[in-house]
Amino acid sequence: MADKEAGGSDTGPRETAPTSAYSSPARSLGDTGITPLSPSHIVNDADPNVSEQQTFLVVVAIDFGTTSSGYAYSFTKEPECIHVMRRWEGGDPGVSNQKTPTTILLTPERKFHSFGYAARDFYHDLDPTEAKQWLYLEKFKMKLHTTGDLTMDTDLTAANGKKVKALEIFAYALQYFKEQALKELSDQVGSEFENSDVRWVITVPAIWKQPAKQFMRQAAYQAGLASPENSEQLIIALEPEAASIYCRKLRLHQMIELSGKAAVNGYSASDTVGAGFAQAKEHVRRNRQSRTFLVENVIGEIWSELEEGDKYVVVDSGGGTVDLTVHQIRLPEGHLKELYKATGGPYGSLGVDYEFEKLLCKIFGEDFIEQFKIKRPAAWVDLMIAFESRKRAAAPDRTNPLNITLPFSFIDYYKKFRGHSVEHALRKSNVDFVKWSSQGMLRMSPDAMNALFKPTIDSIIEHLRDLFQKPEVCTVKFLFLVGGFAEAPLLQQAVHAAFGDKCRIIIPQDVGLTILKGAVLFGLDPAVIKVRRSPLTYGVGVLNRYVEGKHPPEKLLVKDGTRWCTDVFDKFISADQSVALGELVKRSYTPAKPSQLVIVINIYSSEHDTVSFITDPGVKKCGTLRLDLTGTSGTAVPARREIQTLMQFGDTEIKATAIDIATSKSVKVGIDFLNY
Repeated sequence: MADKEAGGSDTGPRETAPTSAYSSPARSLGDTGITPLSPSHIVNDADPNVSEQQTFLVVVAIDFGTTSSGYAYSFTKEPECIHVMRRWEGGDPGVSNQKTPTTILLTPERKFHSFGYAARDFYHDLDPTEAKQWLYLEKFKMKLHTTGDLTMDTDLTAANGKKVKALEIFAYALQYFKEQALKELSDQVGSEFENSDVRWVITVPAIWKQPAKQFMRQAAYQAGLASPENSEQLIIALEPEAASIYCRKLRLHQMIELSGKAAVNGYSASDTVGAGFAQAKEHVRRNRQSRTFLVENVIGEIWSELEEGDKYVVVDSGGGTVDLTVHQIRLPEGHLKELYKATGGPYGSLGVDYEFEKLLCKIFGEDFIEQFKIKRPAAWVDLMIAFESRKRAAAPDRTNPLNITLPFSFIDYYKKFRGHSVEHALRKSNVDFVKWSSQGMLRMSPDAMNALFKPTIDSIIEHLRDLFQKPEVCTVKFLFLVGGFAEAPLLQQAVHAAFGDKCRIIIPQDVGLTILKGAVLFGLDPAVIKVRRSPLTYGVGVLNRYVEGKHPPEKLLVKDGTRWCTDVFDKFISADQSVALGELVKRSYTPAKPSQLVIVINIYSSEHDTVSFITDPGVKKCGTLRLDLTGTSGTAVPARREIQTLMQFGDTEIKATAIDIATSKSVKVGIDFLNY
């Protein structure tokens, strides 16, 4: 293989080749190439250094959500107690605030000002001309999912249209949680709590691509939660996995079952949807004062019905995305094995907000709504908050209308903009299920509200239907519905109607906190998830002996009389292959030319299973190992020098190492999806 850098030695200038199909750079570069010595083999002895675990006094998990965020923690000495963060100042009517809105405010000088309710309320109280100078951001997590070419320099746009670096915003937000949590822990133990005593866990959607997961880790390093030298202090957990771990411990009284299989707590199935929830809400209301949840160190009743090999689906529906993950039980310990690579998409509750915005555009005109958002950003935020609390009141059997208060500045600005009243606009628009009420409110019929949910819920059901068609999935026993959007009765009803006869549908009671609690449990025992599916195919670029008729002529390179085929992709692991945590894949290579002083091993990834050459479409470079072979003059170097390359698949991190067997020199690199 030829390295992608110009010049065979360290002195040559670096050339940044575009990542699309490379023209073969091998001509000038045979000097640093490697060729395989042996077929690869997988070694299941996990890295010996991993066992020397650091000890942390406390695990703090941060659920950094699209619409709301929060943290929870547990002291390692009493792992059965999970404490959810203390009450936040502020809060909205009709919205329980165990979590805080994911909103952030920067001063006109771009310094961090506030987060959550505090950011929102402060921004709202600013004079409109002043507000234009301040940078207010909300729901910005979606940007990591939707940006195809995420880098450290990706920008976000604030409410006033100004751009800021995404990495800075994410780091500010994580730093804020870090300070809040350390403050709360210090108050609790009565002395200064050190960051080094904390193991941090941050949850991310399973369907995020690798760059987004790495981005979250970089932001956490910048916020000071951990450092690259001490990367074990931070675990990036996948949201549905965290939910799974918590669901294992659910007792019957901690969940609601939506299915016709049996009467639950004396309710028949048809009662359960309504009554079970009324009862659960009451239970949650009573418990809201207490922030400590006991997680009994037992496997819950539901779980104990599961047998070896049983499968279940976790549907994690949040603000931005919906993640579907299929897990399988492995006994005796009840470890989880990811059966089917996570699927899903941007079908979170934000979709409902988007439909509401489209409805407003239909009534008042898109030109007005665009202007209003820019000119009165704080009032727009207000309107969406008013919508949020009504959105939570939507239910399948609701008959009375839902009233949404229009901010005064909306009514006022509309009159200035159009020269007629909001009331007139509503009469004129042919949207007959939205009326104007004399108290200055939009009055929506329940059908109108349900129509706003429909596209998003349809997408989720459609996705689940596709999943249930898969042979691995059709025998699923349980479906766990978790995440903030799972609180929506309309979604519950739709899932129940579509899949109630296929499997048992279970909703944990405090469904919005399921992921947070599971993430704490994961931090206490990261070994519980045993097998994941690799999201990508990984390999290195090598030179192989050229075979006439098999290799394309344009890949031929003749070096000192030897005919090589360049740019060959030598595969380590395929996309969707099962990978045990800590698994090592080993390969041996030898320098293509015995006299080489430096070898460069480039690591590539692709979403496709079958990759032949590093120049194939979709292949991206994601790491470089550079090994210096000098300094071996005293020792006898074997004619065929062995360079061992190892890849270790861990957490969301992947580490690669190259070792020169003759001198035991080694280099290590973390796979990097953001900087190539």
